[in-house]
Amino acid sequence: MSAVRTGARQVMAWLHGWTGLLLGWVLFVMCLAGTLSVFKPEIGRWMRPETTATADRADALTAASAFLSKAAPQSFGWYLTLPNDRMNTVEATYDPGSGFVYKALDPRTGAPAPRETLGGEFFYRLHFELQMPFPWGRLLASLAAMVLLLGLITGIIAHRRIFADFFTFRPAKGQRSWLDGHNALGVLALPFHVMISFTGLLTLATLNMPWAISANYGKDVATMFQAFQPGVIDRPAAGKPAPLAPLAPMLREAERRLGRPVGRVTIAHPNDAAAVVTMFRDDTRQIAYAAGAVSFDGATGRVLADFTENRPALQTYGVAYGLHLARFAPLATRWLYFLCGAMLTMAVASGMVLWVVKRRDRAPLSLSNRMVERLNAGVLAGVPIGCIAFLLANRLLPLALPDRAGAEVSAALWSAAAALLLGVALAPKRSWPTLLSILALGCAVAALPGGAYADPVQTGVSITLLATAMGMALLAWKQWRRPAPAPRRRARTQLA
Repeated sequence: MSAVRTGARQVMAWLHGWTGLLLGWVLFVMCLAGTLSVFKPEIGRWMRPETTATADRADALTAASAFLSKAAPQSFGWYLTLPNDRMNTVEATYDPGSGFVYKALDPRTGAPAPRETLGGEFFYRLHFELQMPFPWGRLLASLAAMVLLLGLITGIIAHRRIFADFFTFRPAKGQRSWLDGHNALGVLALPFHVMISFTGLLTLATLNMPWAISANYGKDVATMFQAFQPGVIDRPAAGKPAPLAPLAPMLREAERRLGRPVGRVTIAHPNDAAAVVTMFRDDTRQIAYAAGAVSFDGATGRVLADFTENRPALQTYGVAYGLHLARFAPLATRWLYFLCGAMLTMAVASGMVLWVVKRRDRAPLSLSNRMVERLNAGVLAGVPIGCIAFLLANRLLPLALPDRAGAEVSAALWSAAAALLLGVALAPKRSWPTLLSILALGCAVAALPGGAYADPVQTGVSITLLATAMGMALLAWKQWRRPAPAPRRRARTQLA
């Protein structure tokens, strides 16, 4: 029986290593972007320092609709997220005729913020779309989430002393130190890691588990969504122009019926006689995502549907979805999410480094493993450099630059690509300290005060960037002083 258990652990260790290697870099991008997305509203405020005005939800909604009536009167839908305690702008997505665009609107005037940027939305979308077109990015993210969950399960099985090893760390021991660190990072927040990977799969359930939907609804997706959200009315445009009824009374009526503030508003076929205004309960005041909705006739303001979700299965799904997004979380819980996400990101990174260290300690690295070693430096340091380049571009690009938001994203992608090439071109003993030094410098520059527009949110982001700069500078200094590792041959040892 002992031999069977040992054999099973070896198989799990093999599966743990290879699945992690195949999608480890993708998982690193997803985990890093997801961790940053915990503070998506705060990042957005930091990247729009000129927009400091505040307004209540009704005034903000009225101002936004007035702007959109002029900017995108023919759009088939306006999708709005109203201001809350963490965000002072109206987030608007609409189609002006050239494809969907995202704008942050001033809550008082309804005009776009003077500093055009995606803000925290960039990291949020990167987390599950990976800057790839629909549906390929989401499919890859879904596959990576499956691999992450598989890696957690196989890692638990493979390490028979995983909890005991958590309390063990042996510095300056090469492979043993990396394994100790990897174990500690994985075990300390293990419940969070399992929860976030499983709920992440659920958020993309219509892509990775479509069979039940196909069996019940076939290709009739509209009927499926109607069954999921009875409070949302979907009807075709009438083709007859008609102005929208005042939105503020609809907002007050929706909040009365839902018993909570409204957080999101969608307006289908605006300025049409068949326009439908749907208002969703604010999910920053509850764990469950989108637990209630009220739909109005856009031309008359008459209530068309009123629904609060009470079905146990969908309530469970909504809670799982809400746990993943963490919009409900107060400040202390958000920091807990952030720290656990950072540990998951570092666990993925340390696992990728451990793959190389483990083989280098046994024998000279093969060509493929030398490529993995160089790609590790390029990806694990290059992706954070791309994130910092995104923040720096926000501060450095002219406000009047056409497609300024797209230029910020391009700066992030090209910077990450350049870091990747540098990591591949240089030997690891040079690429790691060089890239970490660039990252430390970028964080320090990005942490500079935002001028006269600084507020507590900007101060908090800047302090976080400064702390990151100091940490990266310390790591770079240690890497510059560290001698190049020499390959060693030794007998194969059992690690777990």
